[in-house]
Amino acid sequence: MGEVRQVTADQALPGRNACMPLPPGHLVSGRPLDMAAGPAGQEALFAMGCFWGAERRFWQQPGVLVTAVGYAGGYTPNPTYEEVCSGLTGHTETVRVVFDPAQVSYGELLRLFWEGHDPTQGMRQGNDIGTQYRSAVYTFGEIQQRLLAASLVAMRQALAAAGLGAITTETAEAPPFYFAEPYHQQYLARNPHGYCGLGGLGVVLPAAWEAAAN
Repeated sequence: MGEVRQVTADQALPGRNACMPLPPGHLVSGRPLDMAAGPAGQEALFAMGCFWGAERRFWQQPGVLVTAVGYAGGYTPNPTYEEVCSGLTGHTETVRVVFDPAQVSYGELLRLFWEGHDPTQGMRQGNDIGTQYRSAVYTFGEIQQRLLAASLVAMRQALAAAGLGAITTETAEAPPFYFAEPYHQQYLARNPHGYCGLGGLGVVLPAAWEAAAN
């Protein structure tokens, strides 16, 4: 198989104006999937390969109010799953997380991200190959950017100490997020024995990393 390359804007599919219809509520929490972060919450976007297992990892975290899966980091507006899988939209399979910072910090979510997948694999995650499976964090605001940068340095050092490869995670300010089809939302709550390719490297993000961000 040849090298997997990211599509360019002029190569991307045109997409559509219509948004994906949403289920009436989160299958686990019951909250609206498009719940706004609001004054008491914050929003985060993470891509860790196949979004089914990644979403479950975050909804199981106390302090997370609601999760949803979708597509971000590409060019095509309101893409379908089939279009994303074609490699012609540029999007990652992304999890949107709305969380209460009084109960769980953004730093703790970053720990779940770094320790929960392999951030060294480029355009793949395990046996899942394609640009949609690349590792990515999309940030909201300067505080998230600063915490992400500090955690990246710490994880890079931890991986090097373990003799593992360089981090290939994409980092950027949050782009538009497009909700995925209803059947993808909370897929592993509906199909508890369904496919989950999520797996970390056994490398722990050093406990003192957040001090470098302050």
